[in-house]
Amino acid sequence: MKTLANPNDKAEILRRLQAVEPSSRRQWGRMTPHQMLCHVSDAFRSCLGERDVRPASRWIPRRPARWLALWVPIRWPRGVKGPPEWDPNAGGSAPREFESDKAGLEKLIDRLASSPADFQWPAHPIFGHMSQAEWLRLGYLHLDHHLRQFGE
Repeated sequence: MKTLANPNDKAEILRRLQAVEPSSRRQWGRMTPHQMLCHVSDAFRSCLGERDVRPASRWIPRRPARWLALWVPIRWPRGVKGPPEWDPNAGGSAPREFESDKAGLEKLIDRLASSPADFQWPAHPIFGHMSQAEWLRLGYLHLDHHLRQFGE
C-alpha cells in the first residue's frame, strides 16, 4: 500500500504534483488547481499541529471509518466535504501565488514524510488519533485523490 513513508511513493506524488498547472482541468468538484494546493496544504498543516481544526461530528464511528479510508483498496468518493478550516472558500488559506503555494506544499510533504518517530501527532478531525504510519498513508491518499481530480 502506498505511503509517503516510502521514498518511491513520495517521489511519484511529487512528480505528479509538478505536472499540475493553473490551467489543469478538473475531472470533478469545484476547486481550482490553486485552491486544491491550499486545501491539501491546510490539511497537512493540521496534521503537523500548525493549524487548528475542529473535530467533526461524533456520529461517524472513527475506527471503522479510518480503517475503511486507509486500508480498503478503493478510491475515495468524490464530493466529500472536509473541515471548513481546509476549504479555501470557507475558512482555509486563500490562494496567493501558484508556484509559491505549490513549492510550499512540496515542503509540507517533505516535512510530513520526515517527521521523527516520536512526533506528537494531533487528532484527525474525523478519524481521531492516528499513528505515524496512518498519517503518512492518509497523506498519500489525500494527495492521490486530488491529483486524480486534476488528471494527474
